[in-house]
Amino acid sequence: MQKAYLILENGKIFEGKSFGCSGEACGEIVFTTAMTGYLETLTDPSFYGQIVVQTFPLIGNYGIIPSDFESDRPHLKAYIVRDWCQEPSNFRCEGNLDTFLRDNGIIGLYGIDTRALTQIVREYGVMNGKIVTDEKSGLGLSELKSYKIVGAVEHTTCKEESVHKPEGETKYKVCLWDFGAKANICRELLKRGCEVTVIPAGTKAERVLELNPDGIMLSNGPGDPTLNMGVVKELSKVCEKKVPIFGICLGHQLLALAHGAKTEKLKYGHRGANQPAKYLPTERVYITSQNHGYTVVNDTLQDGARLSFVNVNDGTCEGIEYDDMPAFSVQFHPESCAGPLDTVFLFDDFINLMDKNK
Repeated sequence: MQKAYLILENGKIFEGKSFGCSGEACGEIVFTTAMTGYLETLTDPSFYGQIVVQTFPLIGNYGIIPSDFESDRPHLKAYIVRDWCQEPSNFRCEGNLDTFLRDNGIIGLYGIDTRALTQIVREYGVMNGKIVTDEKSGLGLSELKSYKIVGAVEHTTCKEESVHKPEGETKYKVCLWDFGAKANICRELLKRGCEVTVIPAGTKAERVLELNPDGIMLSNGPGDPTLNMGVVKELSKVCEKKVPIFGICLGHQLLALAHGAKTEKLKYGHRGANQPAKYLPTERVYITSQNHGYTVVNDTLQDGARLSFVNVNDGTCEGIEYDDMPAFSVQFHPESCAGPLDTVFLFDDFINLMDKNK
């Protein structure tokens, strides 16, 4: 295998080996602590523009299983693992990790000390990095520091509307506002008898209301929520009509912005399948799957919005319930797959919200 290097914006260099597609990649370095679910990680649109580090040391052991994908292709810039499995074993396996990355143009790096890299990110915060085949080539450190993820939602949202019908009777009509949606959100809605109309991020409020949905699902997605103020403006118009809304991840943040709250960037984000979130009314703690680098600032919530979930580790906002309209949102992923399904009942809460509003 060819030697490859990871250059961090602080000047630190890691030497490893190349796999997947060869070449160079610049992106924001983030890590995920999930022990399983690498297929979902690779195809999660929320990783757009990022170089993803897996903290679990061996990745690829059950191969490539397209039915587990969260979207039709990878959206990350590059992929870093300690070791990857060259001979996967699973009855559903349809390929190996190396070939999958090559076929999708994703640069891979392995053989570096991923624990040391993760510790750097935890201590100093998220930083930019670049994978190169010559440690003396590539961007200068000043240019590397200036790299920013732009156009994330525009690159990951769907291009046109599409309708997905449940196998049985249609009980509800739901608009899934796609900001980079994971496929399992639509699957969970279909299971509950929802006809799902997936709409692009740039859809105007008038079109959303013209569809006359029983409820609106605001999806997850990548990037800084404040770069989507056009969406926030349209969402604010929709909120005036009091249509039931359920927001997840980026959708949660955009709904909060539409209600006058503020967001901020976390030091190194929450990415993994073991994040504890406490539901404040009962103080019950749920283990959740998460993937986000921004959070709603707790003390900026306006009248009509109240904190419902908090992260047990750092106290940041994990959920909001709204008193001025039939709406709620969470920062974590109740549809998580792979990951804990402790909070999948929130989809049933959304169904109940639509029932009450009819």
